[in-house]
Amino acid sequence: MTEQEKRILTIIEEMTLDEKVAQLVQLAPPFFEGAANEGQITGPMAAIKVNKEVVRNSGSVLGTSGAREVIHIQRTHLKNNRLGIPLLFMADVIHGYRTIFPVPLAIGCSWDLELAEKSAEIAAKEAAISGVHVTFAPMVDLVRDPRWGRVVESTGEDPYLNSQFARAFVRGFQGENLQNDFDRVAACVKHFAAYGAPEGGRDYNTVNMSERQLRESYLPAYKAAIDEGCEMVMTSFNTVDGIPATGNRWLMRDLLRDEWNFDGVLISDWGAVKEMIPHGVAEDEREAAYKAIQAGVDIEMMSACYIHHLKELVESGWVDETLIDEAVFRILRLKQKLGLFEHPYRGADEKREKEIILCEEHRQAARELATKSCVLLKNEGVLPLNRDKKIALIGPFAQSGDILGPWSCLGSKDEAIPLYDGFKMKVDPSLLLVAKGCDIETTTEKQWQEALDIAREADVIVLALGEHSDMSGEAGCRADIRLPRVQLELISELKQFNKSLIAVLFNGRPLDLHGVVDQVDAVLEAWYPGTEGGAAIADLLFGDANPSGKLTMSFPYSVGQIPVYYNCFNTGRPKDAPDAQERYVSQYLDIPNEPLFPFGFGLSYTTFSYSEVVLSSDYMTPDQPLSISVNVTNTGKVAGEEVVQLYVRDIAGEVVRPVKELKGFQKVFLQPGETKKVTFTLTEEQLRYYHSDLQFTSDAGTFVAYIGPNSRDVMALTFKLVK
Repeated sequence: MTEQEKRILTIIEEMTLDEKVAQLVQLAPPFFEGAANEGQITGPMAAIKVNKEVVRNSGSVLGTSGAREVIHIQRTHLKNNRLGIPLLFMADVIHGYRTIFPVPLAIGCSWDLELAEKSAEIAAKEAAISGVHVTFAPMVDLVRDPRWGRVVESTGEDPYLNSQFARAFVRGFQGENLQNDFDRVAACVKHFAAYGAPEGGRDYNTVNMSERQLRESYLPAYKAAIDEGCEMVMTSFNTVDGIPATGNRWLMRDLLRDEWNFDGVLISDWGAVKEMIPHGVAEDEREAAYKAIQAGVDIEMMSACYIHHLKELVESGWVDETLIDEAVFRILRLKQKLGLFEHPYRGADEKREKEIILCEEHRQAARELATKSCVLLKNEGVLPLNRDKKIALIGPFAQSGDILGPWSCLGSKDEAIPLYDGFKMKVDPSLLLVAKGCDIETTTEKQWQEALDIAREADVIVLALGEHSDMSGEAGCRADIRLPRVQLELISELKQFNKSLIAVLFNGRPLDLHGVVDQVDAVLEAWYPGTEGGAAIADLLFGDANPSGKLTMSFPYSVGQIPVYYNCFNTGRPKDAPDAQERYVSQYLDIPNEPLFPFGFGLSYTTFSYSEVVLSSDYMTPDQPLSISVNVTNTGKVAGEEVVQLYVRDIAGEVVRPVKELKGFQKVFLQPGETKKVTFTLTEEQLRYYHSDLQFTSDAGTFVAYIGPNSRDVMALTFKLVK
């Protein structure tokens, strides 16, 4: 045991049981003396019946920031706290603090781990100088259902890729030494576990899957974040095997603590401890508190089951006080790792806030990542735009700053660069016409007519369409994932002019694009691109940057396919089998089985060819990996970046294996006519999976390696694993 840990134990020995329990409570700023919104204290205090002594001994604050306020709350708290234990300040810094980067689903589409890490580093820096100690990120939930609004916060449908991004985000947020680097913050991976698989794509809904499927697909990204050193884990709202995660002892103690050796802080999501009552596993708050502490939840966020009942549960013998001590120890150790005992105000600095937040360097990083995150889905030769043509920019997002996404911390729509402003950086203003045409879901006769008028006058029409940010994110679930009807009608109306139509989409989920992709000449999926979004999109549309983004979540052909994802299982009657009958196969009668746009898909202004795919051997052994190489050539006229993707299929496993699994990827930049050899190393370890007995091992036998630009258009080579 270190001297620092001994010091923590000394503090715990001096604490009363009331003081210990209060450390396990997280409260919002209005509870604290000196908070800017202090006048609202009686409201939330009355609602969850927390008295002043609890507040003075509480362990952490949710959602406040700004150096002045944090310093003031911390200073006041330290005066009132008997043992001088500092507060932890936590906030949802998901994809930027004030400088907002693209939403995580968009960042995933960049396939750029270095830029992802850089975005987290910048977010951490801005948050840290504003007094934040912990961010509730990264969210690494695997997602396969675009009806669920929170797919916007994930990096997609693939366990391997999500794991790589999880590690990158944790590195960016935390750096190498939290105790000495006050420009970093502690990361909290969420939502543990399987929050991304709710039935019907409805938030907070039931999750039901086998333990093998949980381990195979949904747990790897959480494990990757923890292996990277993530300091905190947040429980999810959903059930896991019929038990809410927040009270799931197997999940939190047996798996997270014992099997994975996680010894950091475990926090509930907002009110999730008390929500065990409506879930139906706790009769009252007392039982909810009992189940949460037994499961190992250290901090209860924004409900008061612990405050009201833990002391009595200890005194009555229901809960061993050592459980409370363990939780307090973990919380105090995190405060120590952050250097808060010696530096309770840590990195909070009003002067640096003014100098660093939203600075030009940060904005340029956001712009670069936004250009890498947009995905070109269609281009019938109309992009890049000609700067000498008259352009009509039409749509609800033409001049809108609502391009940050639904969970953008302190990002301001007023500070974001709308698409129109980006266009003005590129062309003579006399060649640029703009009209709204419609709002997100409604229109007026005047708006409609203005759009028609400028469309007549223009040479080319750019449509800025999409979802309002409130239509995705938490509780932003939609059964109909098409663009709102009025926007589809706008496309149809403008189609009559027989002019080039380009659609730029701002949205937080894969959409059903019928009525869009079949009507327009080009589609750029921009997602919510962040503070520099308009500038980045203009760079792409005018050819100053070449699109390189690739989808990390499949776009469905129809909502009736959902969930549709590339790494699915085959069936006993696959549609594409050589001897398949016309009817009695696994298929829809009215739509294709395949998504409209598959995982890994994305176009460029140039073209790439793949040739000379070579295996180093036809056999692999546990001690002898395979080398797989391919020549990639830029066959177009402009320089471009390609994401070369490696997939593998296990032809016959002990349990059914996916038809493809991503095992590696590399980004290569090629000048026109240039060829580069891209080489992957594939090991036996990468062929392992969870068997029916949950053993993680590989099987000898035949495998297929696929290389290509996406999960659909691939070249295949066969090899054997010999053991």
